[in-house]
Amino acid sequence: MSAPPGRFARHVESLDLRTREYDDTDVAHAVLHPGLDTLPALLSPAALPRIEELAQAARAVTLQRFGRAVRLFAPLYVSNACLSSCTYCGFSKGLDVVRRTLTVDQVVAEAKTLTTQGFRHILLVAGEHRLEVSADYLVACVEALRPFVPSISIETQTWSDDTYLRLVDAGLEGVVHYQETYDRQRYAETHVAGWKRDYDRRLSSTERAAESGVRRLGIGALLGLCADWRSDVLAVAHHATWLQREYWRTEVTVSLPRIKPSASGFQPLIPVTDPEYVQALAALRLAAPEAGIVLSTREPAALRDGLVRIAVTTMSAGSSTEPGGYTTPGEAQEQFAISDDRSPAAVAGMLEGAGYEPVWKDAFPLRGDPIDVEALA
Repeated sequence: MSAPPGRFARHVESLDLRTREYDDTDVAHAVLHPGLDTLPALLSPAALPRIEELAQAARAVTLQRFGRAVRLFAPLYVSNACLSSCTYCGFSKGLDVVRRTLTVDQVVAEAKTLTTQGFRHILLVAGEHRLEVSADYLVACVEALRPFVPSISIETQTWSDDTYLRLVDAGLEGVVHYQETYDRQRYAETHVAGWKRDYDRRLSSTERAAESGVRRLGIGALLGLCADWRSDVLAVAHHATWLQREYWRTEVTVSLPRIKPSASGFQPLIPVTDPEYVQALAALRLAAPEAGIVLSTREPAALRDGLVRIAVTTMSAGSSTEPGGYTTPGEAQEQFAISDDRSPAAVAGMLEGAGYEPVWKDAFPLRGDPIDVEALA
């Protein structure tokens, strides 16, 4: 049975996310008066000739709100087992790929490899398999990592309030749930079976996490999944600002990953070009100035280097998208191909060379828990 719509689901249904024609006058006004109301103009084709002006305005806002600090994190894939069928994903249930679920000890080994590279922010990622990646399993992983990883987040299937409460008690800090697309019809076309097919449950997941005490919320849309990528960026901006207003004690980050090659063979309906991608992130920064913007290694190095100077506040580095990819690579199917294969040290060096500070760990653990320094060795 489908979950009832959450509060934001009811809110987004009342929004007009359709795009229309804009001209240069509309764009000039929007650059001077950025916000949710003028975001459609900033995302319009008419704004592309003003991309340099848009980027400079976004850069000014980013420096004002976030300074020159860029948080670094690593995804740690614990399983690619999945019971959902999503047409675009390399982990989709029907694909004939090599599956693997790490033991808790193997998760610890992966995490220790990452901490030797400097990481203190780790995102546990898994396919949607409620048996192999159960609530008990995730709680055990978080408890095992908590003594030496100050910041732990998860990007897994959605969970009930009780499970989020258990995970927070174990030491979980963040939850990432990308809606993929906010277009309800397109969502149904691309999520054909499994738990993830429930649009409303997916959309309300960050609300349940926040109400259970999760302190960091990550949302986003997969650009190229919907024919009108601009409407998805509009929805992400509205979602981020709504979460910030309703759950003001939380930190909200947004991400706009583009579809990359995977075992699914999925091709984007309409590819988002590099200039359009810069436009999307710059416009999102102007419309949602308080939201952190996350950029993964899906994107090529040169583009990442440029975007960090415009709007990005959090980056992954040296990433692997297969379970066990840091200690025993090549034993399972990756979720998607990465484009920036530089080492974490190289990415940190790029940031320092550009005048930014790579932040491996926040000044203090968010929950105030003691960290076992000896376990980091």
